[in-house]
Amino acid sequence: MKNRIREIVLSLSALLTFACIPGFAQDFAGTVALASSVVPADPVPTPAPWGAREGRTLLPHNWVRGYTDFSFAPPHNEPDLGRCSPSSTVIVSAGGANSMCNAYARYLWGGYLELQPFGKTFLRHAFVFFTPTFSFGNNVPQFKYTASMAGVAFERAVGLGIELPKNFEFRVTQHQVDWLGKYNHHVGLADLSTAGPYGLYTTVGARWYFGGYGRSR
Repeated sequence: MKNRIREIVLSLSALLTFACIPGFAQDFAGTVALASSVVPADPVPTPAPWGAREGRTLLPHNWVRGYTDFSFAPPHNEPDLGRCSPSSTVIVSAGGANSMCNAYARYLWGGYLELQPFGKTFLRHAFVFFTPTFSFGNNVPQFKYTASMAGVAFERAVGLGIELPKNFEFRVTQHQVDWLGKYNHHVGLADLSTAGPYGLYTTVGARWYFGGYGRSR
């Protein structure tokens, strides 16, 4: 009887051992797969701390960037482009609502364009930029408010920039205004014959980005 019981116990032990082998194999395979997924095969290269991301020598990734926008000024809030006299007496003398000088904008269409064409050498830190703004309208404050899209002025700033460490930039900017349409000529008594917003000028300056804006990383 004891021998019989011993044979039954040995048989059950053998069956349990063979039954557990597939489970051990699955656990081992899962452990190997998990360990393999933790270690990346090809670590991602760290980008340059400043300057254009190095890539192709010419026309690297995102070498052209910018934005465009369109704005509307509600009545009694028209941008004054500085061309017409704000004096009510002068405006009345020039015809009031019929004054030929009505360079108060209803719409502003502009944007910003930046070109950084080099991806290698120190030139990858250099870029050129262009900021155009077109003004449209036909309004005389306190006398006439319209929805006209008549062209008034083309204001622009162009320049050269150099990226510097710590989110700084060195910039040289030239600004100019060209009058459009009838404003290429004298337009009556209220015309101040000015050179437009800020006129013609050139500046040398520095810019610093912070808080995740612009070039700061």
